[in-house]
Amino acid sequence: MRVLTGIQASGKLHIGNYFGAMKPMIELQEKEELFTFIANYHSLTTSKDAKLLKQLTFDAAVDYLALGIDPNKTTFWLQSDVPQVLELYWILSKFTPMGLLERAHSYKDKVAKGITANHALFSYPVLMAADILLLDTQKVPVGKDQIQHVEMTRDIATKFNNEYGEIFTLPEHVVNENVATIPGIDGQKMSKSYDNAIDIFMETEKKLQKRCNKIVSSSTPLGEPLEYEGCNIYNLASLFLDDNRKAELQARYKTGEEGYGHFKQYLKGLIWDEFAEARAKRKEYINNPDVVKDILSDGAKKMRIIADAKMVQVRESVGIL
Repeated sequence: MRVLTGIQASGKLHIGNYFGAMKPMIELQEKEELFTFIANYHSLTTSKDAKLLKQLTFDAAVDYLALGIDPNKTTFWLQSDVPQVLELYWILSKFTPMGLLERAHSYKDKVAKGITANHALFSYPVLMAADILLLDTQKVPVGKDQIQHVEMTRDIATKFNNEYGEIFTLPEHVVNENVATIPGIDGQKMSKSYDNAIDIFMETEKKLQKRCNKIVSSSTPLGEPLEYEGCNIYNLASLFLDDNRKAELQARYKTGEEGYGHFKQYLKGLIWDEFAEARAKRKEYINNPDVVKDILSDGAKKMRIIADAKMVQVRESVGIL
């Protein structure tokens, strides 16, 4: 089964990113044919700082490799290293009705939030369709907000296929219903936009503890039993625990012998220990940027072979010499 995921280089990764998308992706590479790319062309729809975009792109590659993307199991590349995607994007534009793009929820939401309306933002779903169709992708893991884009890809591919034959595979979206909403320090969904996230790669253990200390909790005094249900600290800690350890933590809440401060320290320890290996790998990659570039280059070479084969079919179909 050929599976495709795209990564936007948008800044520091937080725990919500990891449990909501990255951990399932890393597990997926053990059982599926996984293709993962850093969507730096897509990032141009909102990026205004060239230097920052380059840095964020490199950081995204380093972070994903450090956290477990294995280039021996996953084809991992930079979107801009496979220029065939832009050629296909233009050809697919002919098969994309304006009304289809005008109905895109993501475009409307971004404009409503103050992002400048432009052609790149408006035609984003067509470029996403090119990413997916170039690879003959079968499955696309997405959040619920991206389901519409996969459906639009199917619509575009169907129009093309109706005109020229079965050239493109129609992809299916996959939504992991088992992934719960990851709470931030204020109890809302964890998001950089809400400034309530806990970053995976905090500079020091002390800074991580300060962040954990900001988690909102009730005012139950020390000495009284605490409620773990609905507690932001417990909800975050449980992400790192198996059923037996969850039961142990629940029992500690009920004794009344520990306060929320103790559990914030406990949570800090869980987070710090969980990503210890990833921190070490990340440092190694940062100190050896050529290794990262070579991994991305190798992935792009593999992807260009697939892209070239698909574009021979597409060009022949539409009459491009």
